[in-house]
Amino acid sequence: MPRERKPKADSKRDAYSSGLGLLARREHSARELKAKLARRGHVDDDVKKAVDQLADKRYQSDDRFGVSIARTRIAQGYGPHRIRAELKSHGLAEAAIRSAIAATDADWLAVAAAQLQRRFGGKPAAEAAERARRAQFLLRRGFDPATVRTVTRAIVDDPGEEFD
Repeated sequence: MPRERKPKADSKRDAYSSGLGLLARREHSARELKAKLARRGHVDDDVKKAVDQLADKRYQSDDRFGVSIARTRIAQGYGPHRIRAELKSHGLAEAAIRSAIAATDADWLAVAAAQLQRRFGGKPAAEAAERARRAQFLLRRGFDPATVRTVTRAIVDDPGEEFD
């Protein structure tokens, strides 16, 4: 017979303290923080009030969270469309997403070229099929078609807003 799970909320720790503890480990978006506190058994009103207080004291910031995620993903070799989709999934507003990506001041051509180098080595693609394969790789990583065309010299169809 499976054991019953008790809520994780500790009577000694309120939602604010739990949220502060989570933020001490890493940045969280407001939506993500609210969800984690709710899973720990805190009441919705307490959760909302705690997250608002944490944001007022600048312990929680969606802008800071967005820039942090964007920088991490750029270092991992992802493009702007993929980063935008991830930030959107974390509940960031469109303006916050745009400013986070702009704050990184990334050279997307260099990031895309580095990914090609890492994945396929220094040899240029000899035939059109290989260029297309490399272009698809970069598109899946979230680079825009113009960047992919420039880096791979392949003909790429614009998939539109595939990641949104």
